[in-house]
Parts: sequence; structure tokens; C-alpha cells
Amino acid sequence: MNELYIKDILEQVEQGKIKPEEAMELLRELPYKELGFANVDHHRAIRTGFPEVIYCEGKTKEQIRDIFLELAACQQETDCGLMGTRATEDDYACVAEALPQAVYHKAARIIEIPALASDKSAKGCVTVVSAGTADIPVAEEAAVTAEILGNDVRRIFDVGVAGIHRLFDKLEIIRQADVVIVVAGMEGALASVVGGLVDAPVIAVPTSVGYGANFSGLSALLSMLNSCANGVSVVNIDNGFGAAYIASVINRKIYG
Repeated sequence: MNELYIKDILEQVEQGKIKPEEAMELLRELPYKELGFANVDHHRAIRTGFPEVIYCEGKTKEQIRDIFLELAACQQETDCGLMGTRATEDDYACVAEALPQAVYHKAARIIEIPALASDKSAKGCVTVVSAGTADIPVAEEAAVTAEILGNDVRRIFDVGVAGIHRLFDKLEIIRQADVVIVVAGMEGALASVVGGLVDAPVIAVPTSVGYGANFSGLSALLSMLNSCANGVSVVNIDNGFGAAYIASVINRKIYG
């Protein structure tokens, strides 16, 4: 697939030989840019609704910078910015030197290139609920991701089952959400509690917070997977990004 292929498709649309919708399907799988160490997917937003996200951990800061530069060069005016997850301050410094508009969300460990659209408006409400203060880094990853992907985000932190009255005090706010993300370590019980109290989808995020028998989040993961509350789905341990992405897909289906 090259420029001649694309030109041929566009000429067929102009001549009325194929419909624009058919052309979109033909172009849906291209293009991507080869950087030697990465193939940057420029059409992911066409296929999935959101641009490619950079997972920074394990990459050099120069690789992260170059991927951001490639994505930013083709950034379109939408309500969604570009982002890199699990980024360090050194990663951000390298990116910001090349792209001064970059923003670093320290608690979430996310680098953001803000959306270009001037009329950006949030669509759909995602409420992120954390069981404990120690869960906030994962909760912030979820919250910031959801914001970058165009959602109205509310944060409710440190309302775990050890003091359940704290949760009840915030229940009316939680019930206003279109999607609830519950972030919890230890035994992970908060997801089931919230799931039994709201009519919105609940996305549970187990964290690696806890003592030895927590097995670095495995106990919370298994508790959430075995939840007796209907409407609770579960993502991987510490995967705040994944939970926010799913929530964003749900809201985009609701609000367009």
C-alpha cells in the first residue's frame, strides 16, 4: 500500500465508482511509519477511535521522544491528546525538549501531548474510586488516561472497606457516573461492594499494594474475578490505563 494505491482509491471515489464508506474500509489498515526500532501506527485512531499510546517502560528516552515526534507530526484536531504511560521524569525531560507542549502527570507517570482541538468537551462521566491512599498512583493513571481520552473524570480516594462509612458518604456522587473504576489492593473487596451499590459498569483494578499474602496483587485479582456482584469486570494488576481505556470506549459508544 503506497501513495499510488491511495490516489487510485480517491480517484475512484471522485468518479463515483466506489462509495466513501467503502474507501474508508480499504484505507483502514494503513499506514504505519517504520522508525527502525518501532512501527508507529498512524491509523489506529481510524480503526479504534483512539490514537496509539506509548508504553514507555523498557524503552530508552530517545526512543520515546522519537515516537512522540512521529505521532505529533500527524496529530489531528480531535478531542483526544497523545500520551505515553509508565514514563519517568527523565523520559519527560527528553520529550519536552523536542515538544515543549508536553505535560507530565507525575503521580500517574504519564506524558501528555494535549489535544489540538480548541473546543474540546468531555463526554461521559468516569468516576475513579480508590480503596487506599497507597492505591492512588494506579488510580491516577486511570483518571489521567480517562481525561486525555475525552471523559469527564471525578476522583474519590481512600474510601476502602476498613472504613466503609467513607464510601457511603460519597455514594451519591459515585452513582452519577456512567462508568466506575474501582482501584484496590490488599484483599480487593471494594470492587464487589461498589458493584452491589451502583447501576453503572464497574471496572475493577487490582493493585500490587499489600503484605506478603497479597502476592503482589494476585489475591486482589482473584477476589475481584470471583466477585459475587453483577456488572464487575476486571483488568490486570496495576493496569489503570487499561481500565480507563475500556471506560472511554463505553462512553464513546454512549455519547459518540
